[in-house]
Amino acid sequence: MPILTTTYKPKFIFRNGHLSTIYSGLLRKVEGVTQKRERITLPDNDFLDLDWSYAPNKTNKLLIILHGLEGNAQRHYMLGSAKMANTNTMDAVCINFRGCSGEVNKSFQSYHSGKTDDLASVIKHITDHFNYDTIFLNGFSLGGNVILKYLGENNTIPKQIKGAVTVSVPVYLKGSLERLMSNENVLYSKKFLNNLRDKLKEKQLLFPQNIKNEDLKAIKTLKDFDDFYTSKAHHFIDAYDYYEKSSSLQFLKGIKIPTLLINAQNDSFLSKECYPIEAAKQNEYLYLEMPKYGGHVGFYDSKNIYYSEKRMLEFLSKY
Repeated sequence: MPILTTTYKPKFIFRNGHLSTIYSGLLRKVEGVTQKRERITLPDNDFLDLDWSYAPNKTNKLLIILHGLEGNAQRHYMLGSAKMANTNTMDAVCINFRGCSGEVNKSFQSYHSGKTDDLASVIKHITDHFNYDTIFLNGFSLGGNVILKYLGENNTIPKQIKGAVTVSVPVYLKGSLERLMSNENVLYSKKFLNNLRDKLKEKQLLFPQNIKNEDLKAIKTLKDFDDFYTSKAHHFIDAYDYYEKSSSLQFLKGIKIPTLLINAQNDSFLSKECYPIEAAKQNEYLYLEMPKYGGHVGFYDSKNIYYSEKRMLEFLSKY
């Protein structure tokens, strides 16, 4: 599809990518969303926690929302999307990836940017046990990559899935990893790494034979983490093999339902490959919007309703 023209023009202060990223990640508060937790069992006997919220009246529409790296269903960008859905005749279910709901998961594996089988399991659970005839997908950052890869690699998408909106997506993982490890992003990468290392220490208690103290000490960068844990736990050769096979960029051509990708031009997490102009031009189902501003999941707008949330509703309401 042709590249979409954006209408996003934030207040001057939020035209700074880092400020919009930090404000939205640390200071934004979304209230008024009541969630009910459901735990489902996965095919390997691990579990996922799903946090549901509902429209005031019965509806046949559902929004499935996926968070980013080291996020969870209570992050305010997740609550913002859920609230937008609930106030516009859609139920919402926020997926907590393995190990992200406040309890360490059972298996040695957890989650990663290309792990689409858990998303498929959630969708199967919903289509088997609920009567929604219209299901939409909404993903942020890592969660957006999972959605795009799922849609592009999978030839058996359930008929209930009608559309998707993804935001701030690192569709080319190697490039985004290099951006995150740059000096510009050192504060973000340190925070991510500290969180990941802490979770690995929790997992060490369950799998002491797989994770030694010297292994933890040797992890100095995000790439080290992916070399030691992500690749080992999820059957990749190394970090670069993981990035290559899990990047959604190569799967965009396979998407066959209306899908919107919103990536801000001043998102410091994204490399140039994360603006897939040619892929969008060649696929009638893929819509690409590249606002000048927005940072990483930081599309601040009036009344605490973010531009990305407004665009999500506007785009999906057509389907």
